[in-house]
Amino acid sequence: YLEELMAQYRNHPLISITVDPHAVYTCSPDLLKRLKSVAEKHGAAYVIHLSETRDEVEGCRAKYGHTPVMHLDALGILDSQVVADHCVVLTEPEIDLLAERGVKVAHCPESNMKLASGVAPVVELLAAGVTVGLGTDGAASNNDVDMFGEMDTAAKLHKVHRLDPTVMSAETTLRMATLGGATLLGAEKNIGSLEVGKKADLIVLDMNKPHLIPMYNIPSHLVYAATGSDVAHSVINGRVVMRDRKLLTMDEDAVLSTLREIGAQISGLVRVGRR
Repeated sequence: YLEELMAQYRNHPLISITVDPHAVYTCSPDLLKRLKSVAEKHGAAYVIHLSETRDEVEGCRAKYGHTPVMHLDALGILDSQVVADHCVVLTEPEIDLLAERGVKVAHCPESNMKLASGVAPVVELLAAGVTVGLGTDGAASNNDVDMFGEMDTAAKLHKVHRLDPTVMSAETTLRMATLGGATLLGAEKNIGSLEVGKKADLIVLDMNKPHLIPMYNIPSHLVYAATGSDVAHSVINGRVVMRDRKLLTMDEDAVLSTLREIGAQISGLVRVGRR
């Protein structure tokens, strides 16, 4: 199936398929290596949850004799194709190893906070030269998946964690959310910044809002004051897909109606947690 997907979207201008084994505790060593071979064959990113929690680290050490990072390295998997999600529980030698191997890290602070996983050592990762991109994780552990909220959280979390208001600047946070994310996916030549020759992937914010006036510092405003609801227009590869907050490529009311129906069905099958 994965090979078929790769073939189907090989030349698609907007869609790239990545290889995504879940984690070392749900995938056997053989499966992890086989999927790495698929990623290498197609030049695709290899995306995996890594060292997200202490339980994961201790469980991997008990089962394989290594931490998740060292386990993947022993399997010959760690390299520049790998995108490691979370990376909350890392040692200094592991941070250096990730940098040496060219592994990229997806930082998902709100998910880590909601699940009480801990605070990823992003300051140390960046200092070691690791490329870090900002992510939201899924709605189950993030709820609103608002990248603006994620930026605000990321910047403030590391400041309070380190008791240093200068340790994570708005500029660094904004870069993680844009070019950092594009680099994680190997798409930095096409997206992630507004440059001649890149795809016109962009959003336009309505800055005429009380909470955005006056504006003295653009990165600071984007990280600490703006929200997803401030986005007025959205453009993908030069095509306007949302104008004045109206979606142009789908029937939003129909989609919301379908989602409500699905939500009602799920509510009847599972007990909603309180996290």
